[in-house]
Amino acid sequence: MASSNLPDRQSLYVLQDGERGLEIIEDTKIPNAATFRVYKQDHTLANLLRAQLLEDKTVIFAGYKVPHPLEPYFLLKVQTNGTVAPSDAVKGACAAIINTVVNLQKRFEDQFRDKEFDLGGVEPTTAQPYYSDAYADF
Repeated sequence: MASSNLPDRQSLYVLQDGERGLEIIEDTKIPNAATFRVYKQDHTLANLLRAQLLEDKTVIFAGYKVPHPLEPYFLLKVQTNGTVAPSDAVKGACAAIINTVVNLQKRFEDQFRDKEFDLGGVEPTTAQPYYSDAYADF
């Protein structure tokens, strides 16, 4: 097996003991702004946070970048209008995302609780394997 310079996959998303997941860097040049360095995450969380922050009327700017694809972190830049601190805006966005996911899970469970699934009139124990004659010539 050839060796590779790729990092261990688990080290890309699992925080080790004592490792911090978030670093807040106050911006000294832009008022009411901060940069959040979020470790062991990627575009999935970054874009979700950015979109949720932009729904907040107190947020003037929210954007992110992933400096390098092999480095497991992203930078989230947030600027508010001054009525709310950038860290409080991020906390609110996280709470709103968690609330959305909990509601989605509840709706999913409610929708599929005690449902009978139609298997085409065939009992699951006697179901025939799917066969397609699309490749019968081979």
